[in-house]
Amino acid sequence: MANNETMIVGCGYVGRRVAALEHAQGNTVICLSRTEHTCNGLRNLGYRVVAADLDVPASIDIQGSSPDILYYFAPPPNSGTTDPRLGAFLERIASQRAPERLVYISTSGVYGNCDGNWVDESHPANPQSDRAVRRWSAEQNVQAWCAERGVRAVILRVPGIYGPGRLPVDRLRQGLPVVRREQSPFSNRIHVDDLAAICVAAGHVPSACDVYNVSDGQPTTMTDYFLKAADALDLPHPPEISMAEARERFSPAMLSFLEESRRLDNRKMLVELGIQLRYGELERGLTASIRADAAPRGTT
Repeated sequence: MANNETMIVGCGYVGRRVAALEHAQGNTVICLSRTEHTCNGLRNLGYRVVAADLDVPASIDIQGSSPDILYYFAPPPNSGTTDPRLGAFLERIASQRAPERLVYISTSGVYGNCDGNWVDESHPANPQSDRAVRRWSAEQNVQAWCAERGVRAVILRVPGIYGPGRLPVDRLRQGLPVVRREQSPFSNRIHVDDLAAICVAAGHVPSACDVYNVSDGQPTTMTDYFLKAADALDLPHPPEISMAEARERFSPAMLSFLEESRRLDNRKMLVELGIQLRYGELERGLTASIRADAAPRGTT
């Protein structure tokens, strides 16, 4: 697994962890980032850096780089029905030597509302929220671009990501309400460290070239997640309100999650990518996240 050149577009919460895993394997890591502060921090970690703004296509210049594996983690814009950032990036690198593989993080939201049923990768896409429509458009763009160039495309349909620094601490401390347990929809999640390991497996398992559901395989309701997080953080349980009340009080973004319910089947991911989850149980993942948040900086 050594001596590969990998490029990571979107070096944020997930991308930095993938960069660290690739670097630890002895691979050359190239990070594309926008801000000077972030670029300097990535250089200090031993990575090569390309400074570019995906909203300014002319700034995207990766001449001299020929990654074997391209990880694309940058989010689409917050509006519209397509992902012009992804389109601009793929267009700018079209003349380069094509990577052997492109790993793209999408969302399980492309399935839309499934009424709480189990969903595997054969389930048709039915995106209903604007953000899911953008991701579905991006998936199609990735697959078409890769097919034209003989690149292996791996699309990871990812649900809610949690981990250090990503727990609902402020929400729980403010005592904001949740939907009553019996009315709360099913949701899915994955710990960020497991997701990073899954991304690297998607980049390196020779046979990987498909769409994969990503989750810990233990779907629960959204309310159950908040209650377990409260217990792990030793905070009071939030008040519970009806779905009708939630529709009057919650933001449109929050309501868009509550209007969809599905349970992700992750067996294909586990078998074909050879994944052994560290945090298959939510309680274990919450405990590890809290411990990492409490540790002095630089010790985790």
